[in-house]
Amino acid sequence: MKIEHVAIWVNDIDKVCEFYRKYFGGIVQPLYHNPAKQFTSRFVTFEGGARLEIMHRPDIKSSSEIMGEERIGFTHLSFSVGSKEDVDHLTRQMSKEGIQVVGQPRTTGDGYYESVVLDPEGNRVEITI
Repeated sequence: MKIEHVAIWVNDIDKVCEFYRKYFGGIVQPLYHNPAKQFTSRFVTFEGGARLEIMHRPDIKSSSEIMGEERIGFTHLSFSVGSKEDVDHLTRQMSKEGIQVVGQPRTTGDGYYESVVLDPEGNRVEITI
């Protein structure tokens, strides 16, 4: 058994898809639109087959007032980039390009080397070895 995909409600599908394409090598799939439900989505596929479904519907409310803060439910995605040097490099690059870094590269108490950034909609993204 495997997890097939994880879905995220967003305000700006294209901006979020571009983030995951640019920084994590995701391949953005064509837009799906259901006019009857005012629903649109795109899948982003990653190496190894993992996928994100990036979804929008105008009646889904934004949680921007708690952007980046911990909350019950979905907490973060984690991308393995291969080495400490790659974690450091990608974190520096993202910071220089205006991506909010909420956790600088470090070794955590449970032994992970990681940093934490926010995607364009405030979802926490862990960058690890």
